[in-house]
Amino acid sequence: MERGLVAPGIEWGDLAPLLILLAGACAVLLCGSLLRGWSRTLTTSLTVAVSVSAAVGGAVQWERDSTVIGKYLVSDAILIDRFAALSIVLICGSAAVVALLLHAHLAGSPDDGVELQTLLLTGAIGGIVLAAANDLIVLFLGLEILSLSLYLLAASNRRREQSQEAGLKYFVLGGFASAFLLYGIALVYGATGSTSLDMIVVGLSGKARIDGSDTLLLVGIGLLLVGFAFKVSAAPFHVWTPDVYEGSPSPVTAFMASAGKVAAFVALMRVLVTGFERRVDDWRPAVWALAVAAVVVGSLMAVTQSNVKRMLAYSSVSHAGFVLVGVEAASHPGSDGLASSGLYLVAYSVLVLGSFASVMVVAGQEDSATSLADFAGLGRRRPALALAFSTLLLAQAGVPLTSGFVAKFGVIKSAVDAKSYAIAIIAMVAAVVGAYLYLRIMVSMWLDEPTDDSRPRVQRAVAIVVGLAVAFTLLVGFLPGWLLNATESLAR
Repeated sequence: MERGLVAPGIEWGDLAPLLILLAGACAVLLCGSLLRGWSRTLTTSLTVAVSVSAAVGGAVQWERDSTVIGKYLVSDAILIDRFAALSIVLICGSAAVVALLLHAHLAGSPDDGVELQTLLLTGAIGGIVLAAANDLIVLFLGLEILSLSLYLLAASNRRREQSQEAGLKYFVLGGFASAFLLYGIALVYGATGSTSLDMIVVGLSGKARIDGSDTLLLVGIGLLLVGFAFKVSAAPFHVWTPDVYEGSPSPVTAFMASAGKVAAFVALMRVLVTGFERRVDDWRPAVWALAVAAVVVGSLMAVTQSNVKRMLAYSSVSHAGFVLVGVEAASHPGSDGLASSGLYLVAYSVLVLGSFASVMVVAGQEDSATSLADFAGLGRRRPALALAFSTLLLAQAGVPLTSGFVAKFGVIKSAVDAKSYAIAIIAMVAAVVGAYLYLRIMVSMWLDEPTDDSRPRVQRAVAIVVGLAVAFTLLVGFLPGWLLNATESLAR
């Protein structure tokens, strides 16, 4: 039996980002165990260096894929194409930024953060595997690595009851979502005879749509959509989002909303547009319904909240809906929906990192000051921070000359070009309604009287993160051409 087993050929150089992250996670644990006296600074520096190195590896692969349309690895189980390379850059960049935020968040606490930095790197590994998977089993493994890391990160503040509650809720509901996804994979395998996306395409191309396996396939696709909708927090599978976003430490929420969403959305697009391209008429209505539900529910529920983290949580539901608008457009021939969705993920990842970094300053180490009243008068207490946060909020609202406007305009234009006029109109109306949410926060910061005269401390790392987020937002808003050109090739 052993003689019949053939080990897959592995090109280690193409797996460099994953290997760098894995070696970095081991090194962080080792340094944290042996150098307890000054491990926080060392492990943070090491985590940032490892994440940046892996992001550079992703950028190199992006440049390579300008002439080669992707590369299969490990017996075709992983595909490194431009979407995967973009995911590597975004996920690893988010890990580096969140590592800095965690260092600032833990300043003055007895925690050294070694476990958190390690979980950050393992979460990045899972996210990359999820985004680059060309096999449904590998996709599930990446999803579980990412999810388990996020469960532990959400419950990492052991002295805060809300953090423990957030981790438990995320774990329980995430387990249900993973079960739906795994059952969907089993049914798809039963209908097509393979879990490889390439083989699924081959199997569906030669199969009539009236045989008995058709029901298995439709139910399998539906269960896959349920699992993915939970991971991207699309309504009506978003119920975990506000509680988990509010209870988790703010840096963890930033990583969850950026890297977690990027990995899940790229996997969703790869599975639907690549694996089930020939069944587009079956999954397009479901994606249409998810997109409409997400933009409507996210916008309407956000304006009723009085906690800023819950506001941003429902805002993330609405943003997930806008990405799904681009995915729905991608189901039509000749559409640039994939490119617009990729552009939206880039813009939103930067915006949400900067936004939660701003919230972290006001919330404090215990994340207790997150109500709208706690942001009252921030323009007088910290005018620079209030101005930066306002810029990021305006970008999320889609105000012109910001990256948010470019992203929203891109997905709506894709829907219009695909003649999905109804979903485009609904998205535009939802964007107008959702703008009230961001204006509420800005009014509180600039016009309301402060409840106290304390000046929140802005640490250097947080200032750098917020400054870079604002600079990127305005750069894309004023000069969007370079990013538009970069994302145009994603659909290949």
